[in-house]
Amino acid sequence: MGGLRCVDGSYLTVTPVACTDSVGAPYEVTLELHRDGTPYGSVGERCGWFLARLARGVDEARQGRGPARRWADPDDRFPGDEPDGELFSFRYRTRAGLPGGELRCQLRTIPVWQAGRGEWRLTRRAYVEAWAASGVGTRAVLTSSELAGFVRELLNEAEGCLKGRDMARNAGGGAGTGETR
Repeated sequence: MGGLRCVDGSYLTVTPVACTDSVGAPYEVTLELHRDGTPYGSVGERCGWFLARLARGVDEARQGRGPARRWADPDDRFPGDEPDGELFSFRYRTRAGLPGGELRCQLRTIPVWQAGRGEWRLTRRAYVEAWAASGVGTRAVLTSSELAGFVRELLNEAEGCLKGRDMARNAGGGAGTGETR
């Protein structure tokens, strides 16, 4: 199970749970959130293919491919063209339209003063925020390396709960673009 130490000192656990079809065969995942061991929400129904695509994007950005190459430090390299943007947003709403939780990741560019050099240095960080249905939120701030490790851990567990199915199979085009049965 993937987990993050949050800025407020709490620990957010994110656990992939298999979604099953009418005959009980697992085909995708939903994410269960716990904060310090207490249930915090359920988000991202059928989000495994998206996580696989994100993992590939973060790996490519860290290698300096695409627009990320303009950032000298690999820990500042994230996918996407914009310096600040959203990498993912997983929500859950009940059938009645009530919120049931949220997990999102936004990029932020942060200026840091380098006193010894007398200049500003720009860094980029991923802000992973989780919100419970009650409206209480928590946040973790990650480098691209930490985000890559977190997403890979989620994917490895997702593939395990799907009995070894490769989540990256549909990562390029999205769900429904791979083999059919």
